[in-house]
Amino acid sequence: MTIRPILRFPDPRLRIPAAPVRDFDAALRSLATDLLDTLRAAPGIGITAPHIGVAQRLVVLELSAADGVRTYVNPEIVWASAEMARHPEGSIAMPGVTEEVERPARVHLRYRDLDGVERIEEAEGLLAVCHQHEIDQLDGIFWIQRLSRLKRDRLVKRYGKLARVP
Repeated sequence: MTIRPILRFPDPRLRIPAAPVRDFDAALRSLATDLLDTLRAAPGIGITAPHIGVAQRLVVLELSAADGVRTYVNPEIVWASAEMARHPEGSIAMPGVTEEVERPARVHLRYRDLDGVERIEEAEGLLAVCHQHEIDQLDGIFWIQRLSRLKRDRLVKRYGKLARVP
């Protein structure tokens, strides 16, 4: 079990687009395991390799114990619904603050599993939100960039106050 340090906002590495995974090997599996351990310790429901300073396109989700662990390598959204939905979002890189974000209600995702096998997944609800949120992170888009300037400024100020509390 390896829990890695999580980068905290406003670390500039959170804004760097991640490189595609090319090698589906033991190192990738180890990284996925470290991400899961780190996610559970945070705690959170989603984490990307960039959250721990590794600029690779790898996502681990665990929405609930009943849902189980989901691992996505090189995920990309190939379709998004015109219908939009609002959902509260936050980040393990910015703990303690959340805000509602509007995103497409449903998405289709193409990704590879840890063996390199291509997969397609359809998602709605919280899973669709998580896919979009984490893929944004892989693209170097931190979730607060989806907020209006006013909401973003208020949220950053609120986070700054929380981060200073001992």
